[in-house]
Amino acid sequence: MEPRESWAALAAGGVAGVCVDLILFPLDTVKTRLQSPQGFRKAGGFRGIYAGVPSTAIGSFPNAAAFFITYENVKSMLHHDSTSYLTPATHMVAASLGEVVACLIRVPSEVIKQRAQVSPSSSTLQILYRTLYHEGIEGLYRGYKSTVLREIPFSLVQFPLWESLKDLWSWKQGHVVDSWQSAVCGAFAEVFVTLLEVLTSQEPSSCESPSLCLFAEPKSSPDPSRAREKASSRVSWWICSCSHHTS
Repeated sequence: MEPRESWAALAAGGVAGVCVDLILFPLDTVKTRLQSPQGFRKAGGFRGIYAGVPSTAIGSFPNAAAFFITYENVKSMLHHDSTSYLTPATHMVAASLGEVVACLIRVPSEVIKQRAQVSPSSSTLQILYRTLYHEGIEGLYRGYKSTVLREIPFSLVQFPLWESLKDLWSWKQGHVVDSWQSAVCGAFAEVFVTLLEVLTSQEPSSCESPSLCLFAEPKSSPDPSRAREKASSRVSWWICSCSHHTS
């Protein structure tokens, strides 16, 4: 993969991730407070719906960028030695490694963000300090394994489907798909995966000590609203990224 393509994947993924996360943040805050053991009103209600946004703003760019640059680079490295029938496996491996890398950034950001959303009177830095003081660095990575194990199965379906739809459309029209066509393929793949995620969703588990353990296992069960957020983020990334390459 050329350095120019790597920078394009990093920039497109990061910018799309930041834009979508900031736009959908109020909805995510309301959803988080509705799920809080404290109850919606005690968790803050509609007050301070942008509480926790600093951690999202800081984490969303490297999170999205890390996923897509890992995905594109791994796909590029494996593609040279893979035959046509192994191509889906290449996309599966690339997507899985992308999730593993991205979750190193995503999970700490989610832990701080969700705790800030239900504690609007505390700043993001105060919550970060409290988490490190009481739980150490491990507190920021609570739920990392469950998050990775949750994300990978859907990526195993989504990305091979997206790539296959692009290849099929390219074959039908006799040339490589345009950026808008790639985005349409991505949107279809996201809708399909989102439906799977919603069908397998469960209610989040409660915690005995909300002050310290609130959302200690972030995204330990599939979350339909998070699925919709991911759908918007990745479709946006496809629109940006495919202006650089659609093959």
